[in-house]
Amino acid sequence: MGEQGPDGGKKTAKATKRAAPVKKATAEKGAVSESAAKKTGAAKRTGVAKKTGVAKKTADVEKTGAAEKPASAASARKAPLAKKSAPPKKVTVAPKKATAAVKGVAPAKTVAARSPRDESRTALVRRARRINRELAEVYPYAHPELDFENPFQLLVATVLSAQTTDLRVNQTTPALFAKYPTPEDLAAANPEEVEEILRPCGFFRAKTKSVIGLSKALTEDFGGEVPGRLEDLVKLPGVGRKTAFVVLGNAFGRPGITVDTHFQRLVRRWQWTEETDPDKIEAAVGALFPKSDWTDLSHHVIWHGRRICHARKPACGACPIAPLCPAYGEGETDPEKAKKLLKYEKGGFPGQRLKPPQAYLDAGGTPAPPLGAG
Repeated sequence: MGEQGPDGGKKTAKATKRAAPVKKATAEKGAVSESAAKKTGAAKRTGVAKKTGVAKKTADVEKTGAAEKPASAASARKAPLAKKSAPPKKVTVAPKKATAAVKGVAPAKTVAARSPRDESRTALVRRARRINRELAEVYPYAHPELDFENPFQLLVATVLSAQTTDLRVNQTTPALFAKYPTPEDLAAANPEEVEEILRPCGFFRAKTKSVIGLSKALTEDFGGEVPGRLEDLVKLPGVGRKTAFVVLGNAFGRPGITVDTHFQRLVRRWQWTEETDPDKIEAAVGALFPKSDWTDLSHHVIWHGRRICHARKPACGACPIAPLCPAYGEGETDPEKAKKLLKYEKGGFPGQRLKPPQAYLDAGGTPAPPLGAG
């Protein structure tokens, strides 16, 4: 029950009237709160819907690869559009090595199988030794093409062969050795007389100085005998490693590699080594073969360089090792034209074109007299 005031029920009525606005305000606040809640819920639902729609559109764009344009500028401002997906990039595949077959295209035909620069060490050794075996069959009688009867004559002839042909040396040494048969005789010779004999060989003054000097060294230091050791030979005037190995391999039977101009040219063409220094070439090539093969290998390579694999016009079309040569094609590849480039010297006619090496074997397969003989 309500509290009665001094005037009875009036107090209750006034209190009721004063409380009514409060209740009304509370009701209005409740309505406002309810309305705000409704708006907030609607906004949330709208935001979720918008986000869901944008996500759906983005997913559709990713699937189809193209974004739909907005219906109007307003909607474009309200809902961010997904970025257009870039067209797929063209995939570029690196070309395979030239040796690989291309799909749908027939592989190019080559006459000779070229060896890649990056061939393995084992493959290089096998190819190099096979080349030597092939050359051994073509030149079974390969030998030094300088005429000599003893180590002294071979030593002098090899020194004289620098910057000239073996044939020219063979035409010059008979007169020299007839007049000065021993190191003692040549050591005491008149330089002017020796120069006159050696004039056809070219550089005759320098060569005269070398042969007289090495003859004096042999007489004074080695008792007139040619030493059989590399370290002793290279101390003689005009004697380098190339000359020393020629003497050791052919006069003493001690293996050695002769790195002359032909040898250097061919081993680089065959990609046995890329070295240019003779000593480094000797070491690189020597590592590919057993030591027992060194002397014969030198003869095979030098003979091939003089007869078929020339410096300017190699006869590729007539070469017996063309399938093993990476440089095939540098010279004439037509077999008939290549045969005309073959060179064999015999009987004092430099550059005379004769029959292939096999023709110099007799009926029983025995080597005929060596080239350069009379």
